[in-house]
Amino acid sequence: MIEQKLLLVDDQPANLVSLEAILEEEGRVLLKAESGQAALRIMLREDISLVLLDVQMPGMDGFEVAELMRQRKDTQTIPIIFVTAISKEKKYVFKGYQAGAVDYLFKPLDPLILKSKVNFFLELDRQRRNLLAKLKEAQAHRAAYEAEKARMQRERGGGSGTA
Repeated sequence: MIEQKLLLVDDQPANLVSLEAILEEEGRVLLKAESGQAALRIMLREDISLVLLDVQMPGMDGFEVAELMRQRKDTQTIPIIFVTAISKEKKYVFKGYQAGAVDYLFKPLDPLILKSKVNFFLELDRQRRNLLAKLKEAQAHRAAYEAEKARMQRERGGGSGTA
């Protein structure tokens, strides 16, 4: 089983504890950050499958974190689910999607909906990782085939001059 890492980002420790209680499951590693800066540091050293990101945080808000993530090649494809207690006004939701969110959830969270959405994005991540592994395997087979083909041509071609 592929171990998947979820990054939970919220400046309120109680919210992180709640998210952890809802999302804890075998095969998952839940990493927590209480600021945007801490979240970015974690993303630079860990292979993250999904980020649950609070919008309203002191210093760097969730929108800024998302925008910085989208600027870096190694973090630009990590799915982001914004989790927020702020107004459900369309302008904020739109800003979240513009910043790179794949979904937007409002507090108080419904645990069943949260689990369902997280499971969906983790399944997509699993499929992506499996495809990448198969691609690497196919490339290795292709390289081995090409090397064997070149070796055989060298052995055959010694001095005959025919193709």
